[in-house]
Amino acid sequence: MATIVEQPRLDIPAPDFSLPATDGRIYTRAQIMRDKGAVIVFISNHCPYVKAITNRLIAAAQILKADGVGFAAICSNDSGSHPEDSFENMAVFAKARSFTFPYLHDESQETARAYEAVCTPDFFGLNSEGIIKYRGRLDEGRKEPLPQGARAELIEAMRLIARTGEGPGEQIPSMGCSIKWKCDEQDEA
Repeated sequence: MATIVEQPRLDIPAPDFSLPATDGRIYTRAQIMRDKGAVIVFISNHCPYVKAITNRLIAAAQILKADGVGFAAICSNDSGSHPEDSFENMAVFAKARSFTFPYLHDESQETARAYEAVCTPDFFGLNSEGIIKYRGRLDEGRKEPLPQGARAELIEAMRLIARTGEGPGEQIPSMGCSIKWKCDEQDEA
């Protein structure tokens, strides 16, 4: 069953983070930011929604990078319950797909909780000041091929944000697999 983002919080500062990436480096939000803003997207290796959009995700990251927008993906899933989402498998996933952006590991899940991420993929578009201005989708494609004539919603939104500092008035929520949270005593209560 797919999870859909509901009533996203916008116009708030994007939480900072310091996370290891599959390229062996540690990245902070400030290091992902570029002159025109950044996109932070929560993804996972096992999710069929992510697998279906991976090529379009990489293409969008390349276009936005050329536009002065930073880009990073974060996997926050519990690899204990979903071994395919382990840090080691993230590195394999990123290499096999030739990721052109950092793929970060949020083992503690603190970053996903701070962003209030709920699904994979879950997109956060930040303006140049690090304020969340977009919480929509990549495009209207899901697990099936992208319909002909579909808009590149993330690219359009980030270009608007880069130009004006503000996000689009209409933002259609992303949809995908739920983030696989670690069970703890608080979650079980």
